Amino acid sequence: MKDVFLSVIIPCYDEMANLRKGVLDRVDHFLIKKKLPYEVIIVDDGSRDGSVTFIEKYISDNSHFSLIKNPHFGKAGAVTTGMLAATGKFRLFTDMDQATPIEEVDKLLPYLENGEYDIVIGSRSNMRKGAPLVRLFVSRSSMTLRKVLIGMRDIDDTQCGFKLFTQKAADELFSKLKEIKKGFKKIKGPAVTYGSDIELLYLAHIAGYKIKELPVEWLFVESRRVSPVKDSIQGVRDLIKIKTNAIRGRYN
Repeated sequence: MKDVFLSVIIPCYDEMANLRKGVLDRVDHFLIKKKLPYEVIIVDDGSRDGSVTFIEKYISDNSHFSLIKNPHFGKAGAVTTGMLAATGKFRLFTDMDQATPIEEVDKLLPYLENGEYDIVIGSRSNMRKGAPLVRLFVSRSSMTLRKVLIGMRDIDDTQCGFKLFTQKAADELFSKLKEIKKGFKKIKGPAVTYGSDIELLYLAHIAGYKIKELPVEWLFVESRRVSPVKDSIQGVRDLIKIKTNAIRGRYN
């Protein structure tokens, strides 16, 4: 196989509903049309709804797809595993529900290909179609608090699940994140990892990597895993912990 141009990492936790919609076919069809060497790495996060069996059957007929089975570490652990296993010159992580469709990578790639930036992140800030008002309020509040406590004022949306990295940036930053998390720990039940995205971008910021934020298409997809009140409280705790770690020099 030729050197991989683009690695696509997709975390998976009980995703049968999305898998049955044909999301993997959509990703594959788009990448085939690009006529560039690619790989798709699905990292299962301890699914119990039959997702693994579905994916195993799918990849048996598609050599570009592979599956890594993780314990239930949460999304950050799954993405980290996939990024460090990837071999591509450029590495994208995207959500299984394809709220931001894979086609949007065409907007991001030119900024890395020309060497101007090391990381390009999707932003939903002005395009959150269908999101309930309470979700919008929580997002805006979290954004403001994050800028006050952590900084990175030139970045608005740290949480969009559509981020593209160069090989060098991915290897360094996700290795450091894994080290900080001490290899990640098993969790119980669904969990939205608010803090890890911010930690990742903060690590990139202090390491001097050039980050570009671009608006991408995004459509709200209802998820039982998101609880505005619970996740807001956890988000504040994560921000305080990151601020504390920064003061102690843990990210240096």
